[in-house]
Amino acid sequence: MEIREGPVGAMPCALPSNFPCPEAPPTMSEGSGLISVDYEVFGKVQGVFFRKHTQAQGKKLGLVGWVQNTNYGTVQGQIQGPLIKVRQLQEWLQKTGSPKSHIDRAEFHNEKKIVHLEHSDFCIIK
Repeated sequence: MEIREGPVGAMPCALPSNFPCPEAPPTMSEGSGLISVDYEVFGKVQGVFFRKHTQAQGKKLGLVGWVQNTNYGTVQGQIQGPLIKVRQLQEWLQKTGSPKSHIDRAEFHNEKKIVHLEHSDFCIIK
């Protein structure tokens, strides 16, 4: 894995949410409505390219964060970006997912307003 220089404390995306991706973007202006939210998706979400499709959808919406499989057969991660775009990905995680997935439910927690993005990309953690 390539490790790039980033802001003090920035870590590669191979780590959980409390360790930001390298080279986090600068602080966005006040009033841009940035939020961060953690999620977990339940159902047939492993072995169906759910992480790949989640990453692609997140990038398409201009969001940053991460996604990973759990040992419990779920997929979890964190989303950061403008409120309206985060809401769009939340709906996608609840209702759409990857073509071969079957979503039972998606749970969201630890939602908070943020001043700046803590990640520079939407990463798949393996």
